[in-house]
Amino acid sequence: MIKKRLAAIAERRTKIDSLLTGTDRVNLTEIKEELRGLDEEETELREKLNLMEERSLANGISNGEVEARSLGNVNDILTPGTEKRKAEKVDIEKRGKDLKEGRSITVGSSQVVVPKHTGDTINKTFNEVSSIVDMVDNKMLQGGESYEQPYEKPMNTEGKSEGGYTEQGSDYQEVETVTAYAPITKAKITAYQEEPEEVTKLASADYDGLIVAGTNKALRKKLAKEILVGAGGQNQLKGIFHNPSENKDQVIDPATDLEISAIDADTLDEIIYSYGGEENVESLSVLVLNKKDLKSFAQVKDKQGKKVYNIVNQGNKGTIDNVPFVINSACGSISDTNTAAGKYCMAYGPMENYLLTVFSDVDIQRSTDYKFKQGMICHKGATFVGGNVVAYNGFIRVKKKAAE
Repeated sequence: MIKKRLAAIAERRTKIDSLLTGTDRVNLTEIKEELRGLDEEETELREKLNLMEERSLANGISNGEVEARSLGNVNDILTPGTEKRKAEKVDIEKRGKDLKEGRSITVGSSQVVVPKHTGDTINKTFNEVSSIVDMVDNKMLQGGESYEQPYEKPMNTEGKSEGGYTEQGSDYQEVETVTAYAPITKAKITAYQEEPEEVTKLASADYDGLIVAGTNKALRKKLAKEILVGAGGQNQLKGIFHNPSENKDQVIDPATDLEISAIDADTLDEIIYSYGGEENVESLSVLVLNKKDLKSFAQVKDKQGKKVYNIVNQGNKGTIDNVPFVINSACGSISDTNTAAGKYCMAYGPMENYLLTVFSDVDIQRSTDYKFKQGMICHKGATFVGGNVVAYNGFIRVKKKAAE
């Protein structure tokens, strides 16, 4: 069964490759999500297959029998423990015969000291990284220092946004197309941790591998936060909630910010119809919010006590009435009484309106030199990235409104 599924995954990847090389338009975000899911499933299946093969070798089973043996015997499934009970019955009859004949027998045994066993696997904790890291647009710029993304602004509203009537021989009506640049500069994000050498020499579980993975997770966790709240100073990303004082640096006009005091039956419509220009309603985008506010959406009910919003949860992501959402703990919470008025709590817009520039891949290094005398192993990870909103008013930001 496992090998059949692995073959199906390989076949699906081939189909995806043909879609990418074809001329038809495809949804790259969905393809990225599907490929990531296939990678995770394949990794899990191969780990299971390797474990089954290791156990089979220990028990003297050939590799070809692994999957068949794992399914079990039909009779064992219907009447589990049958063979064990037969063996116990034979043993009891033998002991009874030995007792009648006056022989000395062993009827049981126990250990003076009960040994303590440690598992050879490590159970994972809850997810700590928002999926927003993989949803935003990204550009590889190996070795770069900075990047500028041009974007269009609305035409000048001071009489230069539309054509006009013109008399014969008179000057044409002046209009003006306005563009600007979203600057992105390099920032260094690092993570460092240590482990005693005993972990790699004595522990049966892969603590060393877990620490390496944890270093990478720490870097991604910081990125997921900074995409929203990056302050935009030196060596910092410019987050969606970044609100510079100078107009020339404002990709998002603070005048478009929406203030909400509580989540009710009209909140989602208010956000959707407040986003975008005056001439159209934008296609469904992604709502970024705190888990506490997602819970508040789920608890909104109408006068008959029925839930107003249909929420489909898929871990860190999902939909609210078919509107995609992603959870990010860097968001404030409108429904939390401890959240101060004026704090940014949600963002709504296409994820490709935020660009994450990667100036270097993640580099994780391990060393035993720094604390050689103490027998410590050091792990350090670093990446150089930058980020900024790259479309004018690319997101509508929701603030908590002061209670009236």
